[in-house]
Amino acid sequence: MKKKIFSILLTSILAVTVLAGCGNSADTSTEKSVTITNVSYDPTRELYSAYNELFAEHWQGQTGQDVEVIQSHGGSGKQALEVANGNEADVVTLALEYDVKAIQDAGLIEDGWINEFDKDSSPYTSTIVFLVRKGNPKNIKDWGDLVKDGVGVITPNPKTSGGARWNYLAAWAYADKLYNGDETQIEAFIKKLYENVLVLDSGARGATTSFVENNQGDVLIAWENEAFLSVQENPDEYEIVTPSISILAQPSVAVVDEVVDQRGTRDVATEYLSYLYSDEAQRIAGDNFYRPSNPDILNEYADTFDLNINLVTIQDFGGWDEVQKKHFDDGGVFDRIYEKTDEKRRNVNESKEEKSNTRFRTFNGRDNYNIEFSCSYTVGGTCDLHIKNAPERYYRNNYTSACSCKF
Repeated sequence: MKKKIFSILLTSILAVTVLAGCGNSADTSTEKSVTITNVSYDPTRELYSAYNELFAEHWQGQTGQDVEVIQSHGGSGKQALEVANGNEADVVTLALEYDVKAIQDAGLIEDGWINEFDKDSSPYTSTIVFLVRKGNPKNIKDWGDLVKDGVGVITPNPKTSGGARWNYLAAWAYADKLYNGDETQIEAFIKKLYENVLVLDSGARGATTSFVENNQGDVLIAWENEAFLSVQENPDEYEIVTPSISILAQPSVAVVDEVVDQRGTRDVATEYLSYLYSDEAQRIAGDNFYRPSNPDILNEYADTFDLNINLVTIQDFGGWDEVQKKHFDDGGVFDRIYEKTDEKRRNVNESKEEKSNTRFRTFNGRDNYNIEFSCSYTVGGTCDLHIKNAPERYYRNNYTSACSCKF
């Protein structure tokens, strides 16, 4: 998985460089080849790597024109913000409707985009499951197990990741049912869950890396497709747990109208998204562990997916505008919960920490950073890594194994 993810990530990085040099054209229909850019969210790398080959064959056969699709991947909220701020995209294929709407609000996508393609412009769906280590050593069966003491949870940051917002809402749906809509108890449940979160990565693929490659946590709250991919590539190391209740996650696609009209790529961009609904593309979605929107083709994957899972929808929460305002805007429920969680962590560390005699020392890590770190012992028996001169993302992520406290 490491090599596969790295190669696709490298392609995405190179894509940004290529895009920067692309010029604008009023009409590309008569040119021998055309290039379009698909700005997508984190876990769709493998899906679009396969689909882009299929679409290139389809477009060449239909028009005689070669097409190259440049991919960009990252946390869905962050990707939407970058497009809204000028990162050119002919199409966006993001984790949820609200992120596309953010680009619409920036004036780049026309009203009515959600009705431009079938199924509310959602050609495939997914849901949220748990990825646990083989044998399920913490006996994790449902959302209630994620708030128990001693359970390490990995999930991305809902401020930057679309998948993380689906994760949060699925947990909220469970607590809502458990506490009969009592929001004081629901918030307390969600707060306890996030107290157990070890690291908030910016996107779903980063969270998978923390769990699978960096061996952090006992359970990963994951897109269903991301969990299946991890099990497929590491069948002896992981297994999937389906909770008693989850959410119908509907990724959204849209043509970025202002960009395609400037570049003359509207026809190819529109067909690129429309062809996602073809039988061939729907099966590619299924093969990559997304649920096809075509019910007949979805049934072909009945042995893969639990088609009887209890799923709430975004409409059960009042729609994305209401959800964003209540839960994820600055000062919303998530901010209140996580600020309290972060404060509690700091207070615990300050009251329990006993400094060891380990001095700051240099450790040459990834990306050629010379990491200066020290270790501290806590009464709970853990060894904390304190980074001096490195980006924040290195804290706890990559160098915990370099910390050798004496207990």
